[in-house]
Amino acid sequence: MTAVATAELVAAAVERGSAVPSFNVIGLEHAEGIVLGAERAGTDVLLQLSENAVRYHGGLRPLVAACRELAAGAAVGVSIHLDHVEDAALVDETIALGTAAGIGSLMVDASTLDYADNVAVTADAARRARAAGLWVEAELGAIGGKDGAHAPGVRTDPAEAASFVAATGVDGLAVAVGSSHAMADRTASLDLDLVRRLAEAVPVPLVLHGSSGVPDGLIRDAVDAGIRKINVGTALNVAWTSAVRTALADDSRLTDPRRYGRPGRDALADAVASFCSVISPTTASAAVRGR
Repeated sequence: MTAVATAELVAAAVERGSAVPSFNVIGLEHAEGIVLGAERAGTDVLLQLSENAVRYHGGLRPLVAACRELAAGAAVGVSIHLDHVEDAALVDETIALGTAAGIGSLMVDASTLDYADNVAVTADAARRARAAGLWVEAELGAIGGKDGAHAPGVRTDPAEAASFVAATGVDGLAVAVGSSHAMADRTASLDLDLVRRLAEAVPVPLVLHGSSGVPDGLIRDAVDAGIRKINVGTALNVAWTSAVRTALADDSRLTDPRRYGRPGRDALADAVASFCSVISPTTASAAVRGR
């Protein structure tokens, strides 16, 4: 099947009262593992490309092309999402490539700016991105685990969130409700009452970042409270790296990257399948069912 638009996947999740699992891609093995895990779970997913991953690969096009080909051959619905894009040039390139390159959505991250500048930058990018057919996410409040605007303890105000969405025209909003980026253990606590109040106040789907650190039960509770897109990154790296370390420790003569990359990819796929079963426990892909 061909890649599915992010807007379609999010709309299906909203209709089901579920959420779209969204996984960070660092390299080809990550993307392969994500698709394998999603197929095993029968769940539609987003392949998320961060600014750092794009920089690591020396540009956007090769990584997007690889993800697009994997999406085209997947047995579930897969869309490509650019995550936490702060660089204006990368925003412009993403919009220019757009759906013709297989990109389905873009998160414009101007959250390090003051409120007025965040609104101005986000509104301009959202207008252009939506004209190019992209679903647009933005951030108000801050997700923990980073410095400055991402300081832990910040929470999104529902009234301000509603005003921000109205002023910017975005399609989805990342909210700060207690999760933190880059957590390697699952000890985060979420303010579920705040999630419910945000879902009532904001007319677009809510996004939970930093979900690697959130226990399974709280993830389900967050979905029930109104979260409709859930981002996972660090947990995949933990699974991958642990399996690779074990393979290398078991055989000091091992030099072929495929022989330790395969168990890494398999462990990552297991983690993806597990998260999918918690986030969106479906028995078959919504995109496949609808075609």
